[in-house]
Amino acid sequence: MKPVWRYRVRLGCLSLVAATCLWGQQAAKNTNQAKVKFDAETPAASSQPEGAADPSHPYVIGNGDLLAINVWNEPDFKQSIPVRPDGKISLPLIGGIQAAGLTPQELQGAIAAKLDAYIHHPTVTVVVQQINSRNFNILGRVLKPGTYPLSTSMTVLDAIAAAGGFQDFAKRKDIYVLRHKPDGSENRLSFNYKDVIKGKHMDQNITLEPHDTVVVP
Repeated sequence: MKPVWRYRVRLGCLSLVAATCLWGQQAAKNTNQAKVKFDAETPAASSQPEGAADPSHPYVIGNGDLLAINVWNEPDFKQSIPVRPDGKISLPLIGGIQAAGLTPQELQGAIAAKLDAYIHHPTVTVVVQQINSRNFNILGRVLKPGTYPLSTSMTVLDAIAAAGGFQDFAKRKDIYVLRHKPDGSENRLSFNYKDVIKGKHMDQNITLEPHDTVVVP
């Protein structure tokens, strides 16, 4: 028969192990709680990539854009409508309404305000299906000259890339951008490709505006 003291020692060891496990679980719990509290109190890093489009400047509708108009529970209003050269669109009941110069959200509000006389609390949705008012041209010694949509922010380098790059014998130092002024005249902006790709005169790599023309001699 084993001595009683051995059982007591074994029981004491088991008690010590159990206490250690409980202490470890409580410590882990406290650590997790502290981490949660720290995460809650510490501002999360922004997931917005640096240089992304500013959401405070939404798209402005222009002439020629194709809009999808929908009024909830009113199937007659569900249609795709191009913005006319005068900047307006035509809808049932309300006729012509100005669209160019407004954001989709502003146009939704304008349509809803006019429809309110005919429909109780109309819910209007405006989506720009196709952007035709914002484009640029690239001409000359590029692989794919033509007109391209300017649906996002683009620079001269972006335009050259969109056109497939240069043809042989392109004068890469003598590229320029033609930009229309409000008075109808044109402004000629120089672009030296060889300097820009070396990090020189980066101010020449301007952001394109609608109807700019990039010329590659």
